Amino acid sequence: MVRHSYFLALVLLVSPVIGFAREAPVADSPAFTTVPELSAGFDLLYQQKFAEAREAFASWQSRNPEEPFGEVAVAASYLFEELHLQGVLTSDFFLNEKKFLHGIDGKPDPERMSHFREALAQARQLARERQKTNPNDGEALFALTLAAGMESDAESILQKKHLAGLKRMKEANKYAKLLLAEHPDAADAYIAPGIANYVIGSQSAGSRFVLRFGGIHGDKKLGMEQVAKTAENGRYLRPFAKIILALAARREKQDAVAQKLLRELSEQYPDNELFASEYAKARRLSTPAALVR
Repeated sequence: MVRHSYFLALVLLVSPVIGFAREAPVADSPAFTTVPELSAGFDLLYQQKFAEAREAFASWQSRNPEEPFGEVAVAASYLFEELHLQGVLTSDFFLNEKKFLHGIDGKPDPERMSHFREALAQARQLARERQKTNPNDGEALFALTLAAGMESDAESILQKKHLAGLKRMKEANKYAKLLLAEHPDAADAYIAPGIANYVIGSQSAGSRFVLRFGGIHGDKKLGMEQVAKTAENGRYLRPFAKIILALAARREKQDAVAQKLLRELSEQYPDNELFASEYAKARRLSTPAALVR
């Protein structure tokens, strides 16, 4: 069996899709415009204030009951919390090849994961209701892409069920193709093919050979460029893209890039101990003259 990296959970390969009319996003569309309350909720996530973030997302969802993105955000709050508690988004995890390929030690919290899956189920139900009117609804595709990607993430990283994670990855891939073909400016979505390209490109030659039979290819350089699109222009996942890009840079010995990104994160979120700790680790890798200012 191929040793899927836990980040295969986020694989969303982009390819052209023909035959769909471009849909103009609604003015208050959370997928394609920045909704202040949702943005503030994600800021709380990056401050590691998970319960407060959930409250903000649930409040917005209660006033927008037909929108699937609120439930996606609630699910993200549970997943981010578990990833944080398991130490996933750290250089200690990222630079440990065994963990990078297999996921966490131990098991995730069952109650937290139950709430996570409940929110995903609600998001999917709302998205599919929208698709009854318009199968190509941008909000629905955005929600379904993220729901499948997060569930794949949970299966691979936290539960180490790599085949189940791969199945969800393919589902996310399908929705991402449709979404990005119609809405290439949905910058948050570009992190997915970026991580996919980077991690698949990091696999052993044997693993990449097997993955190619499933039509899955990887390119580390392209992957980092794609993640950078979200790091530069993402609405809600920009800080997440920055930490991923910084950790990838650590793996690639691109210390100055990692230092720059981690400094930006630690300055934007000074109370986030993870960002501060990772910045301190990155700064120790080179002399002050090598730091990017």
